[in-house]
Amino acid sequence: MEKLQNKIREEGVALSDSVLKVDKFLNHQIDPQLMHEMGKEFASKFEKEGITKIVTLESSGIAPAVMTGLILNVPVIFARKKKSLTLTEGLITSKVYSYTKQETNEVSVSNKFLSKEDNVLIIDDFLANGQAALALIDIVEKIEATVAGVGIVIEKAFQDGGAVLRTKGYRVESLARIQSLSDKKIEFVKEKEQV
Repeated sequence: MEKLQNKIREEGVALSDSVLKVDKFLNHQIDPQLMHEMGKEFASKFEKEGITKIVTLESSGIAPAVMTGLILNVPVIFARKKKSLTLTEGLITSKVYSYTKQETNEVSVSNKFLSKEDNVLIIDDFLANGQAALALIDIVEKIEATVAGVGIVIEKAFQDGGAVLRTKGYRVESLARIQSLSDKKIEFVKEKEQV
């Protein structure tokens, strides 16, 4: 998605060979117009899949997921990382390791929001080693719902998460694929190499 790539070029910061900071428009401050464009893009990629629910992970996946849900006219559920006094029963859980935070969290979704009849689109902000997406897939599959696909805002194609998910047979649609962050320079996968 050209608009997203341009935004990453203009406002993204490669902090190291593996960490990309995009807090000016995605995961701290949010650019609502860009989120809307991303929602339209995800919706167009998955409009023929009969999506009934979107599942994401708090917090950076929520904005693109909500915009996609708005366009597809389906509810959005976000897996919680923190326990809540109001969310204690019927929890479906999985563990996810966050590379950027260097910690493992148990994430959970209430079983009252998903059923085995659901056809689920998973959306997240980043795909690096695939742990967050795999945890969300695990939750959806524990309910016996169907995973229709995985929508990713930014895929770090130099890490193995995309390959892991695709090898397992999941459809992965990434709006921007980063080839390299070497020398703090952001390089995208060339168009013909896009998956």
